[in-house]
Amino acid sequence: MNKLILAVSLATIAGIVQAGPPAPKTQGIESKDYKWNAQGGEKSEALKLKGDRKRGEEAYEVCSDCHLPSGAGRPDGTFPQLAGQHTTVLIKQMADIRAGLRDNPTMYPFAVTLTDPQELADVAAFIEQLCIPVEHGRYEGKDLARQLATGKELYEKGCKECHGQNGEGAKEKFFPVIAGQHYKYLLRQMTEIRDGHRRNANPDMVKIIQKYNNDQLVAISAYQSSLVMPGNMCKAKAAAKKK
Repeated sequence: MNKLILAVSLATIAGIVQAGPPAPKTQGIESKDYKWNAQGGEKSEALKLKGDRKRGEEAYEVCSDCHLPSGAGRPDGTFPQLAGQHTTVLIKQMADIRAGLRDNPTMYPFAVTLTDPQELADVAAFIEQLCIPVEHGRYEGKDLARQLATGKELYEKGCKECHGQNGEGAKEKFFPVIAGQHYKYLLRQMTEIRDGHRRNANPDMVKIIQKYNNDQLVAISAYQSSLVMPGNMCKAKAAAKKK
C-alpha cells in the first residue's frame, strides 16, 4: 500500500507528476549505435526470472490509478490497455522507461518505484494473465466501414507478419499484442514512431510505417482497434434481468 500512497501523492502535486530527478536520457533510435532490444541490464535480468502473480498484483497497485485495476487503460487513449500483454513486451517497455530509452514523463515516476528486476517480472506476470476487455476505445467516425476496409488492406500488407492475424503479436520476438488496444493510443504511437519521436522504436517497424500518411495511419489504427483474440478476451457481461 505504501507504493499506492506514493503514487497518489505524486499525481496530485500541481497536476504534474514529478518524483525526484527527471528520467535519464539514453541514446535511442536517433543514434547510429542504437541496437533495438540489446541484451544486458535489468531487462535481461527480469526476462530470466519467473514472475509471481500474487506479488505482481500488489506491485500493480501503483499502476492501477491510470491503467485501472482491470488493466483496461482509458478509452480516450491517454493510457494504454495493458491486460493480456506479453511479459516480454511489458518488461522491455518498463525497463526502457526506467533507463531513459523511452520518453514517458508521466509514467516514469511510477515505473521507478518498482524496486528490482524481480518486481518487473512479477508485475508483468500479473498483467499478462488479465483478460483483454471487450469494450475499449474504437474509431467512431461515420466512415467506419471505409476506414476498416482500407485499414485491413494496409494491415495485412505491412503489419500482419509481425502482429498476427488477430493482433496477437509474438511473445518471443517482443512484438506487442494490439488486439483490444484503444484506437487513439494506437494512432498516437504509430504517428510518434513514424515521425521519429519514439526513441526505443523497432527500426524494422520504422521502415514500414514511414511510408504511411496521416489518413492511412487513421485507417490502420481503426482496423487494429477492431481486432479480437479468441480465448483471450473477457467474457461479455450478462444482460441485466428485467424486473
